[in-house]
Amino acid sequence: MQANDVRILKSAAIPTLAVGLVAVVVALLAAGGKGALGAAIGTLLVGVFFSISVVAVSYAARVSPQLMAIAAMVSYLVKVVVIMIVLSAFGDTTAWDSRAFAWSVVVCTLVWTGFEVRAFIKTKMLYVDPEASVPGRGDS
Repeated sequence: MQANDVRILKSAAIPTLAVGLVAVVVALLAAGGKGALGAAIGTLLVGVFFSISVVAVSYAARVSPQLMAIAAMVSYLVKVVVIMIVLSAFGDTTAWDSRAFAWSVVVCTLVWTGFEVRAFIKTKMLYVDPEASVPGRGDS
């Protein structure tokens, strides 16, 4: 992973973890241990899913710029399918509070997305390679 990608990952993961911890405490107070467990699982799910996406897109960017968009779309599709499987498999569970799980997933997703966008905006990345020679300039 490049330094910019690590910075973006940290910029999104740290605030999401902080909000996830707050969600766990709030869920503990509101719904007890099952609420805290639901919020913790929701926070973990968001962190893992989004981290995998950042790593996949970062790796694909090193291979080819065209592959980067494909990696982003495939990782999104995989996340949607996996979340549908998780929700189907654990839809009727009584091991944790489903409401705390759902709210932590929604809130953590919004926080991750917002801070990831903020990190991209603040990152100073060159769009062109200043060292590359321009064809037709006569620099040979």
